[in-house]
Parts: sequence; C-alpha cells; structure tokens
Amino acid sequence: MTLDILTPERKLYSGEVYGVQLPGIAGLFEILDRHAAMVSALGKGTLKILRDKNNSESYSIQGGFVEVLDNNVTVLVEGAKEL
Repeated sequence: MTLDILTPERKLYSGEVYGVQLPGIAGLFEILDRHAAMVSALGKGTLKILRDKNNSESYSIQGGFVEVLDNNVTVLVEGAKEL
C-alpha cells in the first residue's frame, strides 16, 4: 500500500509500506494492505511506519487525521519528530 505523511511544513514520508501503526483517540490501531476505507482522528503518541515485516521507523506526533482509500493511506499530522 502507499503511505503519505504530511505536516503543515513538509512531506515527511511517501512510499510503499507493509503497514502503519497509529495512535488513535481511543488507542493504538494498525492499518495493513487492503484495509477498508476510513477516516480517523489521531491523538498524541507514536506513529510507526512498517516498511516490511522486519524494518520500521517511528515518529512522535501531537495529533492529526488519517484517511484510507483505495489502498492509499494519507496521514496529516501536527508536530512530528523522528524517534
């Protein structure tokens, strides 16, 4: 699936990924390949990009939104910092 992570200042990430873990308002959730369409608010926490089953990278975020549509995931975040 394709993942794009955007902040008001710049594009943090764009590329093909295995999945992404996100801090939702009610707790952590994960989006994998062919996930159903959805829009969700994000809370403060750690966003984890799963490049494949063995490699990942993480960002600390202050909140935002995620949209999943046609195997494309777009994450809009405030205050992202690489961990």
